[in-house]
Amino acid sequence: MKFKYSIKTIWIVLLCSLPVLLKAQSNKPVKDLATLQQEFVDLRFGMFIHFNIPTYMNQDWADPEASPAIFNPTKLNCDQWAKAAKSAHMTYGCITTKHHSGFCIWDTKTTDYNVMNSPLKRDVVKEYADAFRANGLKVFLYYSILDTHHKLRPNAITRKHIDMIKAQITELLTKYGDIGALIIDGWDAPWSRISYDDVPFEEIYRLVKSLQPNCLMMDLNGAKYPSEGMFYTDIKTYEQGAGQHISKENNNMPALSCYPLQKHWFWNLSDPKGELKDPVKLVNDNIVPFNNVDCNFILNVAPNRDGVIDDNALAALKKIGELWKNEGPVAKLPKLDAPIISPNLAKHQFSNSSWSDDSNIMDFANDDDFGSSWISNPTVKKPWYEITFNRDQGFNAIVITEEKPNIAKLRVEYCENGTWKPLFSGENKKRVKVFRFDRVWGSKVRVSVDEADHQVSIAEVGVYNERR
Repeated sequence: MKFKYSIKTIWIVLLCSLPVLLKAQSNKPVKDLATLQQEFVDLRFGMFIHFNIPTYMNQDWADPEASPAIFNPTKLNCDQWAKAAKSAHMTYGCITTKHHSGFCIWDTKTTDYNVMNSPLKRDVVKEYADAFRANGLKVFLYYSILDTHHKLRPNAITRKHIDMIKAQITELLTKYGDIGALIIDGWDAPWSRISYDDVPFEEIYRLVKSLQPNCLMMDLNGAKYPSEGMFYTDIKTYEQGAGQHISKENNNMPALSCYPLQKHWFWNLSDPKGELKDPVKLVNDNIVPFNNVDCNFILNVAPNRDGVIDDNALAALKKIGELWKNEGPVAKLPKLDAPIISPNLAKHQFSNSSWSDDSNIMDFANDDDFGSSWISNPTVKKPWYEITFNRDQGFNAIVITEEKPNIAKLRVEYCENGTWKPLFSGENKKRVKVFRFDRVWGSKVRVSVDEADHQVSIAEVGVYNERR
């Protein structure tokens, strides 16, 4: 790992300078999450900017040992990017500060694998942020947890890696002014295989909010979780290229959908003369219908190796601006539950249940997989499901997720010193049933189903100790 300085030294410097760095933000009012979510969907349309060392490798996944010497955008012009975004009536930008191969395009003290050791020797994040603000656009940042250059990958994560992540995020949220959103990638995804236990989500989330309380945090891999629940993100996310598609009829969560204008996320040699997404379809199939269901659309436009956007992409953005006008705020969002941000205490704990077939046995409901389910045998009249912890746990939230809405009436209990005590009894017909209560301590949690439309099944039971 090529850390420039020891992480301990970096943290001392950052902690000593934080009061000064945050002073400018101290006078800004802290908004509640509902207001920030509303403001986000009201933005409607923005520009994703994949620009990093993969730009020079003709593929989206770069060699993690690629030399910084190849990163040389001799005509870098972030103002051109911003004006191109304005031509399409976009309202914000989001740049890849660090992608999966670990190259940082800002002046970081955490590693020598950064833009200041490239021929450019300029802070791209600063130039991007300054240019977009100067053009009246909001500034978002993208950051990858997966980092193959620094060996931050499955089965290899150390406390030094987590400290590096925190130090880098601290730099990004203290050096570049107000950041409207931090979009995280390469975390809790089937392909990255870095879980929220490997890199603790709550720890990172709390850091972001402590540095910039009005900064939304979203995980691009959130499609693992059901669309009706807000798990580990402030905004639901959908990557269309990965087969993640928002419902244009039933979505009721603040959401983000992303898609590249060019064939790939990063610039490719074929892009200047290559086929782009049709502006008409982007407007009619993405921007308009997504905005109608509280979804903000972010279109990726990849700058070339000179650091400017190709003429064909500029023309496509201008055409979008001719076809679509930003009409401002969307309809008011419904009242939403707070996101779940703490670890799932029920995951992989011992479970038990009333009779079920072996192919759909009880541990399918706490395997951290919303695609599998515990399914009760149809002859059981009063199904029940139970989690046993390996020791007493404190918790204040339980979430029960079904494959489809089915359970209508249920009881939720916990066991304290051998005695079962009630947490909820009554009707809840939602697919994702969230129960919050004052913190209790117990060794078990039990769900008893009193009424259901058909054969009972549960995809996941989650138990959480949320900090409030």
